[in-house]
Amino acid sequence: MRLVAFNEELQESPTHYHIGALIDDETIADLTPSVLPLGFTPSEILRCYDLQTNFISPATEAIAAGDLPTFFVDEVALASPVPRPGKVICIGLNYRNHAIESGMEIPKSPLIFSKFATCVIGDGDDIIIPSGSEQTDFEAELAVIIGRRAKNVSARDAMEYVFGYTNCNDVSARDFQFADGQWQRGKSCDTFAPLGPFAVTKDEIADPHDLSIKFRLNGETMQDSTTAELIFRIPELIEFLSRSITLEPGDIIATGTPPGVGFARKPPVFLKDGDVCEVEIEGLGILKNGVLSSSSSE
Repeated sequence: MRLVAFNEELQESPTHYHIGALIDDETIADLTPSVLPLGFTPSEILRCYDLQTNFISPATEAIAAGDLPTFFVDEVALASPVPRPGKVICIGLNYRNHAIESGMEIPKSPLIFSKFATCVIGDGDDIIIPSGSEQTDFEAELAVIIGRRAKNVSARDAMEYVFGYTNCNDVSARDFQFADGQWQRGKSCDTFAPLGPFAVTKDEIADPHDLSIKFRLNGETMQDSTTAELIFRIPELIEFLSRSITLEPGDIIATGTPPGVGFARKPPVFLKDGDVCEVEIEGLGILKNGVLSSSSSE
């Protein structure tokens, strides 16, 4: 199933969302009336990604019955499929060639950092270059959506804790990142975690470690790789993280980016006002976001 969070009208700061299933590339079946008629707050929508609540089975039955309201994709405002994750955990240098192009050693264990949940945006939303940054960069990544509470999970059992997957753009202000000596501010500026356009349930993806992953800037392919090149795979990441961090439904793990990012190019390529970013991972659609400077967004 492909799930979307959306609003019937574009709102600056929506307080409630609909959740729906894409029944084809153009049509959304609105599951909200049969589950929570008034709509979901950002925290309530996490229940839909909790495998313990078994949301998918009644949703599947409701779609099959054919009595749900429907919308065309182009008449609603898509949000991130997880509008406000509890945690956004990111994995650095998880593609060997990206570590090499970054001038960094190949990690011996997963390199972990985070993004604040407030920087999550959806498909079609604008990435805002923050005031003071002249080196805002792009990173296409496969994002894992956690589906049940996970603590001290073994790699052998880890995939049972996965709800599904979505596209992620790990936008990074490199000048902030490198000047600070740590990554939090440079990775967590507002709008720096586009996710979407939809979440795909785990059963729809035969092997998440064998997917093409691409990033295009204004139509030009900048990153072109495959998730087969991941150094630490999803089960290893869940095992490693859950030893010290309790993972919860709706948490996001962004698994790292392949080579081709802007700061490592010669000459470097950074995002600028008017650019268009596209992340495309096989089976997960295309996540598309425009770019605005902070002055243009005011």
